[in-house]
Amino acid sequence: MSRATEEINRSMLRVRDTIDGHSASELDLEALADVAHVTPSHLVRAFRSVFGETPHRYLQRRRVERAMFLLRSTALPVTRICTDVGFSSLGTFGRTFTAVVGQSPSAYRTIGALPAVPGCVAMAWMRPASFRPVQDADFGEAPTVTTVVTSSS
Repeated sequence: MSRATEEINRSMLRVRDTIDGHSASELDLEALADVAHVTPSHLVRAFRSVFGETPHRYLQRRRVERAMFLLRSTALPVTRICTDVGFSSLGTFGRTFTAVVGQSPSAYRTIGALPAVPGCVAMAWMRPASFRPVQDADFGEAPTVTTVVTSSS
């Protein structure tokens, strides 16, 4: 990888981190371009080439992911969740949510609360890959134990 490509990747990671950290606030393209030290049009092209989507689409997706969590884990009204995740319009929120998830926020909420995850599963999932057990190999059927009874007379 060339030094220029590496520098572009680093600057796009800074932009993505900025979006992740401030997704509920108003973010404009010029401010994100300043983070990467590029023009807004170059930011859109570079971000799409690195992450496969524009900064705006990434921001919308992150907001919808947060809304999905809040819809299933809290009893907050949809309008409150809409503003809490950073959307300024309920219509835009509903349209974007439906486009990403495939159903309206209210319909998504009817799925129910998130199931509780047992602590042992969470711990195993968070364990670094180098410490995860190797999948059991297929050794065929387990050997059977046969007891032979002999009579001694």
